[in-house]
Amino acid sequence: MIQLRRAALYALQSNHCNIIKSGTIGDTYTANILLTGYVKNPQLQLAHKLFDEMPQRDAVSWNSLISGYVNHGVLESTWAVLTRMKHCGFWFDEYTFGSILKGVGSNECLFAGQQLHACIVKTGYEQNVYSGSALLDMYAKCGRVNDARKCFDCMPERNTVSWNALISGYVETGDRFSCFSLFKSMHREGVRLDDGTFSPLLTLFDSPDLYKQTVQVHCAIIKHGMLSDCSVLNATISAYSGCGSVEDAKKVFDSASDERDIVSWNAMLAAYLEHDKRVLAFNLFSMMQILGFEPDIYTYTSMISSCFEEEITNQGQPLHALVIKRGVERLIPVSNSLMAMYSGSNGVYMDNAIRIFNEMEVKDHVSWNSMLTGLSQHGFSENALKLFQIMQSGNVGMDYYAFSTVLRSCADVAALQLGQQIHALALRSGYESNEFVTSNLIVMYSKCGTIEDARRSFETSYKQNAVTWNSMMFAYAQHGQGHVALDLFSQMKISKVKMDHITFVAVLTACSHNGLVEKGYAFLKTMESGYGISPRMEHYACVIDLYGRAGRLKEAENIVKEMPFQPDAMVWKTLLGACRLCGDVVLATRVGKLLLESQPYDHCTYVLLCELYGHLKWWDEIAVLKRTMKEKGVKKMPGWSWIEVGNQMHAFHAASRSHTRNEDIRQMLRTLTNDIAYLDNIYE
Repeated sequence: MIQLRRAALYALQSNHCNIIKSGTIGDTYTANILLTGYVKNPQLQLAHKLFDEMPQRDAVSWNSLISGYVNHGVLESTWAVLTRMKHCGFWFDEYTFGSILKGVGSNECLFAGQQLHACIVKTGYEQNVYSGSALLDMYAKCGRVNDARKCFDCMPERNTVSWNALISGYVETGDRFSCFSLFKSMHREGVRLDDGTFSPLLTLFDSPDLYKQTVQVHCAIIKHGMLSDCSVLNATISAYSGCGSVEDAKKVFDSASDERDIVSWNAMLAAYLEHDKRVLAFNLFSMMQILGFEPDIYTYTSMISSCFEEEITNQGQPLHALVIKRGVERLIPVSNSLMAMYSGSNGVYMDNAIRIFNEMEVKDHVSWNSMLTGLSQHGFSENALKLFQIMQSGNVGMDYYAFSTVLRSCADVAALQLGQQIHALALRSGYESNEFVTSNLIVMYSKCGTIEDARRSFETSYKQNAVTWNSMMFAYAQHGQGHVALDLFSQMKISKVKMDHITFVAVLTACSHNGLVEKGYAFLKTMESGYGISPRMEHYACVIDLYGRAGRLKEAENIVKEMPFQPDAMVWKTLLGACRLCGDVVLATRVGKLLLESQPYDHCTYVLLCELYGHLKWWDEIAVLKRTMKEKGVKKMPGWSWIEVGNQMHAFHAASRSHTRNEDIRQMLRTLTNDIAYLDNIYE
C-alpha cells in the first residue's frame, strides 16, 4: 500500500512538472485535476501550495481543498480556508456545506454543525437534497437522531443518501423499530437500496429472536443484487452469526467465493470462534492462507485470543511463531493478544507474558492492564503493586480497570495502608463511583479486616446493579456474618436490584460459612423458579461445600450425582476438600483418582491427598504421590506471607532467606522461641 502511494505521488509530481513546462498550469481546469490528486494522495501541504500558486480559482478549487482538510480531520485549517473563501467573494454552495458537515459529523462538533445549519437556512440551501442530507447525517453522527429526523421530514426531496443517513442514526441508538420502519418505507416508495442501506441495518441482528428478519433482509439483498458488494456480504455473515446460525453464515460465505476479501474471512472466523467452533476456525485459518489471503492484525488477534490453557501448546505457540515469521509480533494489538493468551493460562506461561511485555517498545493502556491482571490473577500480587508504582511514576493513564486490579492485589496481600492510598488516588481521579472500583474497594477493606470501611464504601456507592451488593455479601460471609449477608440479600430484593448468578454464589457462601444448611439448599432449589436464574456449576460446588462443612458427606456426594451436567474439576476439588474435613479416605481416594486423571499437573490435588493420608499415617501412599509429582514435574506452589511496614510490602515464604534483613529476623525468631520455651517451663 505504501509503495503504491509513493508511485502515485511520483506520477502526480511528474505530471505537475510537465504541466509547468508546457505552460498550462494557469488553466484552472488542469490545476484543479492536480489539486484533487494531491488531496486524495494525501499531500495537503503540496495541495495548499498549489492552491496558493493558482492564478485563478473557481468553486471546485475551494471545495477540493476544503474536502481534503475535512476528510483528514484538520478542522482549524478548514475554517481558515472558509473564511478566506468568503473574503475572496466566493459564497458557499451545497458542495461546500456538504464537505464541511461531513467533517463536523465525523468529529462530533455539534455546536459548529448548528452554526452551519443556521448558515444553510440563511443561504436557502436547506431545501437542497445534497446539503439537507449532509445536515441530517451530521446530526445523526452527533447523536441527535431526533434533530436528524426533523431535517429528514422537512426535506421536499430525498435520495438514497438521506434515507441511509437516518437509518445509520437509528442504528447507533439501537432503535430497531425505526430502522425497520424506514427500511420498509424505502422499499414501498421505490427508493434505490444500496450498501449504505443494508450494511448498517444488518448490524442490528444480534439475537436468535431476529433470525426471521435477517432472512427477510437477506432475500432483499439477493433481489437487489447487492451480495456481490463486499461490505454487504461481510455484514450478512456477521448478522447470521449474531442470530446464532453459523450454518447460514457459512452458506453465505461459500456462495460468494469470487467477492470475498480479508474482512469476509475474518467475519467467518469470528463466527466460528464466537460459537466455540475452534477446530473449524483453525481449518479456515489454514485454508485462507492456502488460497493466498494474507492474515491481517484482526485475523491474528482473533485467533490468538481463542487459545487458552490446553490450546496454547498445540495452537497458541505455533501462532506465536507465525506472527514472528510474518514480522507482526511487535505490533501493539498482536503483542497484547499474545500477552493475554499467556497470562490467561493458570500462570504456567506467565514468564512468556512478562517477556513479551518487557520487549514491547510502545505500550498502550491495554498492555499495562493485561500485565496487571495477569500478575494479580496468578498470585504475583507484589509484582502487580510494583508495576502499578511504575505506571504512576511513568505518568501512564489510569482507568477504572487498573484501579480495580491493583485494589484486588492489595486485598490479596492485606496491604491496608497502600489500599487506602489507592482509594484516595481513585477518588481524585474520579473513579471511586465506578461499580468495579467500588466492588474491589469493598473486597480490599474486607480482606484487610476492616469490614466497617467496606460497608462505608458500599453505602457511598451507586447501588443500582448487583456488582457492589454481591461484593458486600461476600465480605459479610467471609467475616462469619452470614445473617447480615442474608439481610442484605433481602434489602436487594426490596430495592429491586437485578440479581445475577454471582449473587447466589454470595448467598450460598454465606450459608456455607455459617452452617445454614437447610436454608442454603432451599436457595439452590428456588433459584430458577423464584428468581429466573438457572443454577450453574459454581452453585452446586457451594452446596457441596455447605454439606461438607456440616459433616454431611453423603448428602454432598448425592448433590454431585443429582447435578444436571457433568461435574468439572472445581466440583471434584470441593468434594475432595469435604472428604478431608470428614476424614473419608475411601471417597477421597476415588475422587482424587478422577482429578489426577483429568488434571495430572495440578498440585492442589496432590497436596489435599497428602494431607489426608498424613493424618492417617499412610506414609507409603504419600511416597507414591510425591514420586508421581516428581516424575511429572509437578511442584507445590509455596505459601507466601506479606507484611506491610512503613508503607512497604515485605514478602516471605517457607524457608525463605532472601530478605535483606534476614539475620535480624532470625535473631528475633530465636528470641521469641526462647521466650515461649521459658513461659512454657513456668506453666509446667
